[in-house]
Amino acid sequence: MPEPVKLVKVFFGGEIVGQLAMIPDRRCVFEYDAGWLERGFSISPFYLPLKSGLATARHEPFDGLFGVFYDSLPDGWGKLLMDRWLRKQGRDPGSLSQLDRLSLVGRHGMGALAYLPDHGLATDNGEQQPLDFYAGEVQKVLANEDTGALDVLLRTAGSSAGVRPKVMVTLEGKEWLVKFRAMNDPEGIGDVEYRFSLLAREAGIDMPETRLFQGRYFGTRRFDLDGTGRLHVHSAAGLLYASYRYPSLDYIGLMKAVLALTRDMNEAEKMFRLMVFNVVTGNRDDHARNFSFIYKDGSWKVSPAYDLLPSEGFGGQHTTTVNGKGHPALSDCLEVARQTGFPEARARKVVDQVLDAVPENDRAVRT
Repeated sequence: MPEPVKLVKVFFGGEIVGQLAMIPDRRCVFEYDAGWLERGFSISPFYLPLKSGLATARHEPFDGLFGVFYDSLPDGWGKLLMDRWLRKQGRDPGSLSQLDRLSLVGRHGMGALAYLPDHGLATDNGEQQPLDFYAGEVQKVLANEDTGALDVLLRTAGSSAGVRPKVMVTLEGKEWLVKFRAMNDPEGIGDVEYRFSLLAREAGIDMPETRLFQGRYFGTRRFDLDGTGRLHVHSAAGLLYASYRYPSLDYIGLMKAVLALTRDMNEAEKMFRLMVFNVVTGNRDDHARNFSFIYKDGSWKVSPAYDLLPSEGFGGQHTTTVNGKGHPALSDCLEVARQTGFPEARARKVVDQVLDAVPENDRAVRT
């Protein structure tokens, strides 16, 4: 078993960004590398500005870790696999520090950041299996049955988050993230998510390419890859130090964060349109980790949308409130626009476009 990790070096595309260590109260400290200070950019502008000196993370909501690095850790399905793999290795998951867990992600997480030492969760680069194989092994894991494919599932899950089981695979020469049913999902959940991804695209939302493989497995193209390498992706949760386990955001704050980060009203429109679509379709699981930003060509943008399907959210209400409301009306969306300086005429046009794209029987609000 590797010794506990005391220091983690953070890399971006082969260049060192900085170093992470842990202080006695189990909070992490980070310092940018001198070379990165000269040539790089702030990997988390609100809480890790590009400047020299030590920065200290908060205790909450990321257990003493900076939000940008917490984004690299698996959650939900990925964490279930990681902890099961650790127990198989004779290690107590509860004994690992955040630095230990980052070293287990190593070079194999999603997004652009990599971590050394790399103690690799499962670095077997074996032959890719058919989707039906993964689906069958996923069900064994969910049923708490033995599977001889734990390493395979772990390798293909990467550092993905969310409750739904998923794998990262290459299909038809493209990189995809393919989802499978969770225990409480209805039959046909893949078809539902695919249909709503098409509605979202029709509503003008920036979406990655989506497919329904074999008529039942929903797949979405990975947007952290652009053909030349990995892109830096930062969730709203990590950027704003907002918990995704309980309601912690309102779309007013989210819109203001978009404008502060991007200084681009077109990017604000992306977030406004996504909010309206979530309200119209009843996607109430709109927690802070279901919004992300992507750094590309020297600037921040709102990432393509994901996880868009009707869902109950937190207590049947929107996890990200709309004008302070968990059961919002479309008038609350317009109030969000007013509160954030988003032009009213432009806001009303977006609302009309979303309503035109979503059939009445798929709407969760009356107009």
